[in-house]
Amino acid sequence: MRLYILTVTLLFSRLLLAQDTLRALFIGNSYMGVNNLPSMVSDLSTSLGDVLIIDSNTPGGQTFQNHAANPINYQKMAAQPWDYIILQGQSQEPSFPFDQVNSQTLPYAVQLADSAKAIQPCSQVNYFMTWGRQNGDPQWDSINTFDKMNGRLRDAYLRIADSANAAVSPVGVAWKYVRDNYPVINLYQQDGSHPSLTGSYLAACVFYTSLFHKSSVGSAYNPGIDHADALLIQQIASAIILDSLSTWKLIHSDSTLQANASYSSIPGASLLSFTATVNEAANFTWYFPDGSIETGPIIGFEYNLSSYQVMLVAEGLCDTDTVLIAVNNANAGLTATAPFQWEMTGPNTIEIGEEKIIAAEAFDVLGRKCPLEIENKGSTSLISFSSNASFIKIETTNGTTIIRVPFFLN
Repeated sequence: MRLYILTVTLLFSRLLLAQDTLRALFIGNSYMGVNNLPSMVSDLSTSLGDVLIIDSNTPGGQTFQNHAANPINYQKMAAQPWDYIILQGQSQEPSFPFDQVNSQTLPYAVQLADSAKAIQPCSQVNYFMTWGRQNGDPQWDSINTFDKMNGRLRDAYLRIADSANAAVSPVGVAWKYVRDNYPVINLYQQDGSHPSLTGSYLAACVFYTSLFHKSSVGSAYNPGIDHADALLIQQIASAIILDSLSTWKLIHSDSTLQANASYSSIPGASLLSFTATVNEAANFTWYFPDGSIETGPIIGFEYNLSSYQVMLVAEGLCDTDTVLIAVNNANAGLTATAPFQWEMTGPNTIEIGEEKIIAAEAFDVLGRKCPLEIENKGSTSLISFSSNASFIKIETTNGTTIIRVPFFLN
């Protein structure tokens, strides 16, 4: 884990980021309720130009099993179209023996996540990774120090998130970094368990960056802690999240649908097979440079160019993703072997030899038609087209070809 020193450049770049508005439901216990963590995260977001609409249910001492049996949680899940539903178990339960967690914690943590997704299909589930107690828990040797307990909590929450196909806000990881490197900063209340105001501020910074994928550095919001500590906490929380988004399985709310596209060729032919894959149900639309449009996860396409681009648009229930795929088809005929003589006479002109042009069309890279004009110059013809044209389709008495403009200008 690298802790980057965030500079004025990062602060300036924030001015270029658009405002985000997100909705988050916090379901937990006193670790959330003390110092009103959800409101802290909302106030921090506001100070950075974003909006976080919140609700919460945080009765003390609640386990995942208690949460799963509480009808208020399901009522709140259904109340709004949440971007995030955040879940937290009792502070010790994920650190207990493996078999105990498997029977008393994991099933209910996953049940809550499944219920959240059933009630709000477009919501993401995010688990609140809590921290080890100040001196660990003496009831079991494997958690009788902070480091032991914190490590088991980290591993357990990642395992829970993996089982539920969910994300984690790693407050406990940031907590350990502060304890290891800045031990004079007190994150605990006197009970050695619940967060001090500074501890809750650290959690708020972790949640802001986890939800918005933006640094909290530069926030003017301070709930009443030491100013230097606040700046340091902003840096630590931001670096730990942004340096390891994939570790915590964090996906921005605008990027929940993730599509990929690939193609394969049939030897000896110019026919290609295009395949789309995606992480959730989606409809697929393919846009080709000759203006054709195809739909479906797997389609075939025949196009006599050696290289071009195809655009895939995947549309899911909650999000859309666009993928550009560069095609290099060794089986396609090269455009230089057109059935007539031609040459580029300018950046936007093609001159055709002693052929009669029957028709000509220009397309941009997405297959949209572009303006084109044909001028008869006696023994030759001049085709002029707009600067955004990438392909010129020309039909003459001797045949038809498609000329890829950028290829021959490079």
